[in-house]
Amino acid sequence: MRVSTIQSKLKKIFIILFWISIWGIISLIINREIYLPSPYSTLKALYKLLFLQETYTTILFSSYRTVFGFILSCFLGILFGYFCGISRFLYDLFNPLINIMRTVPVMSIIIIALMWFKDTNVPIFVAFLMCFPIVWTNTVMGIKNADTKLLEMCKLYNINKFRIIKSVYFYSALPYIKAGMISALGIGWKVTSAAEVLSLPKYSIGRFLYDSKVYLEIPDLFAWTIIIVMLSFMFEKFLKTIFKLGGYDD
Repeated sequence: MRVSTIQSKLKKIFIILFWISIWGIISLIINREIYLPSPYSTLKALYKLLFLQETYTTILFSSYRTVFGFILSCFLGILFGYFCGISRFLYDLFNPLINIMRTVPVMSIIIIALMWFKDTNVPIFVAFLMCFPIVWTNTVMGIKNADTKLLEMCKLYNINKFRIIKSVYFYSALPYIKAGMISALGIGWKVTSAAEVLSLPKYSIGRFLYDSKVYLEIPDLFAWTIIIVMLSFMFEKFLKTIFKLGGYDD
C-alpha cells in the first residue's frame, strides 16, 4: 500500500472522528437526548437495529422503491433528453414542463401522489418525478455541447444520422449523463424517505422515522438517518464502479 493511500485513509478517519467529537460535545452541552442524542446512544440504537431481521426487510423494500424510481427516471430522462437535445421544437415543447417539475415543492408532489396512488407506489412516483428533470437536463446539455466541427465533418461526408447519434452525441453526452445519474441517485434517497414518512408503507424506512418521532425515540431516529446516508453512499459507490468497469469513468 502506498504512503499517499495510507495518508488519505488516515485523513478520512481523522475527519470522521473530528465531527463525531463535535457532535458529542454539542450533545453534552445540550444534555437532552430528546433534542440531540449522544454518538454513543445513536450507535447503540444502530447496533440494535442491525441485529433485527425486520431492519433488512425494510431496507430491501425502501431500496426497491428508490432504485425503481431512479431507473425509470434515467431511462425516460435519457431517452427524452436525446430527442430534445437534437430537436429544438421538442426542447421548447418539454422545457416548460421540466421547469415546473424542477420548481414544484417536494411536499406538494407527495400530497398529490397520495391522492393518486397506493401508499407503496407514492415513493416510487416521487423519486421518479424528482430525478427525471436532473437526468433530462444533463442529457440535453451533453447533446448541445457536442463538437460542432465533428458534426460538420459528419454532414460533409453524409454520415448516417443514426451513426451520428450513436458515435458523436452519445459520447458527448455521456459525462453529463453520468454526473446527472449520480446526482439523481442522491436526491432519490432523500425524496423517497420523505415520501415514505407521509405515505407510511408497511415496510419502509420512512415509517420507522415517523414512529421514532411519534414515540420520541430520538436515538432510533438518528440511527435510521445514518442507515439512509450509508445506503445512499453505497449505491452511489456501486454506480461509480459500474461506470468504471464499463469504461465510462472520467
